[in-house]
Amino acid sequence: MKNLILTGFMGSGKSTVGFRLSYRLRCPMEDTDRLIEKEEGRTISEIFETDGEAYFRKLETECMKKLIREMGSAKQKKIISVGGGLPVREENQALLKQLGTVIYLRANAETIYERVKHDTARPLLQCDDPQEKIRRLMKERAPFYEKAADVVIDVDGKRFEEIMDEIEEAIQ
Repeated sequence: MKNLILTGFMGSGKSTVGFRLSYRLRCPMEDTDRLIEKEEGRTISEIFETDGEAYFRKLETECMKKLIREMGSAKQKKIISVGGGLPVREENQALLKQLGTVIYLRANAETIYERVKHDTARPLLQCDDPQEKIRRLMKERAPFYEKAADVVIDVDGKRFEEIMDEIEEAIQ
């Protein structure tokens, strides 16, 4: 099995699906946002606030390169959940492909809004009209997600078990 890389917009279920899938497939899970927070000693929100989005995007790229370097010595494949904006950088798309099989968890804007509307830890949603921002960002990012993906899984209205079944079927 190759590494499984979960991409998609914030709230699409990358972390939750990744966590559950790691138990099902008995392999470790990494989340690039958590790795960055650990490395930096501060939250994503704090990084955005202090150093801005461009700096954070640079950290994401460095995190991907580090994961690729670690692959050579890894005893076991991993499930890796990446930040929602990571695939937008062209350099990151190539890194994603190097790292493993890229699975895009695709959701519609309404699903995303319902899942994240009360989450104050998402810096990109701290604005007057988060629903409109979600729609705009999703429209901008969709072509990047699709270009980077080896597999696209629609998640709207599905239980986690169904999503995991579809992922397992797709990687057989």
